[in-house]
Amino acid sequence: MPTILITGGSGLIGTRLTQLLVGHGHNVRHLSRSKRTDAPVPVFTWSIERGEVDPQALEGVDHIIHLSGASIAGGRWTAARMRVLYDSRVKAAEVLLAAAERFGRFPGSFISASGINYYGAVTSEHVFSEDDPPADDAIGTLAQAWEHAADRWAPHCRVVKLRTPMVLAKQGGAWPKLSATARRGLAAPLGSGRQWITWVHLDDIARAYAHAVTHAGMHGTYNVAATEQLSNRDFTRQMAKALHKPAFLPGVPAVFLRLALGQLSDVLLKGSRVSNEKLLGSGFRFRYPTLGAALGELAG
Repeated sequence: MPTILITGGSGLIGTRLTQLLVGHGHNVRHLSRSKRTDAPVPVFTWSIERGEVDPQALEGVDHIIHLSGASIAGGRWTAARMRVLYDSRVKAAEVLLAAAERFGRFPGSFISASGINYYGAVTSEHVFSEDDPPADDAIGTLAQAWEHAADRWAPHCRVVKLRTPMVLAKQGGAWPKLSATARRGLAAPLGSGRQWITWVHLDDIARAYAHAVTHAGMHGTYNVAATEQLSNRDFTRQMAKALHKPAFLPGVPAVFLRLALGQLSDVLLKGSRVSNEKLLGSGFRFRYPTLGAALGELAG
């Protein structure tokens, strides 16, 4: 079975993906900033700041899955915070490529995370596809740089980029916060509530990475978003209903969110739909294509 190196392997997606790949018999190893003795797979170390990678991490690797990246919602987008977001994604891919070139050890494929906000923080009726250009706002510029760093691997191996929306999972991501608010009867749309919510269940995003590993015909970018995409208002109502709670509150005023979060509030107050037809065309099928199916698992 192939050997797969995962950056960000201890994160939400990385943990579930590791379980899935190991369960399928793959040899999995993680690349981490610190040596972890409690990890379920071998862990090798690297330093993005110093540009260092343990050369043994790349030995015999067939695929690299690049999930490294600080949380987009981890704080206000100050200049310092944006540098953290860039370095943990863009510089990380560059450091890894420099190590592969230095040691002469290239995988068969480099599969990188990306963000669905490649298309920008905008609300429109346009359904974005992989052929649409990137936005020039802060979040779109970040996603574009992220993908350019992945594309630098193209002379050496197959490159796949999975544009990821909000991930719904019981044990992390947005769901615990959203559901905690709803369980207190405080579920409310954000701003106008008309912005579209793109999302994916944790199991489906993990399965999409596994799919990219085993389907050598996949190249380039893919939107990994569930088929049913609702407005923020309808999403909130369905979530409250699944938790047997009311959803009668008016929308949270946009001005409050902007005061609290600054530019970060754009990713909450704006949003458009995306097409997943390219991913479906590769043979992938969502286990949770509708919000009702996902909420049934999350709230159950």
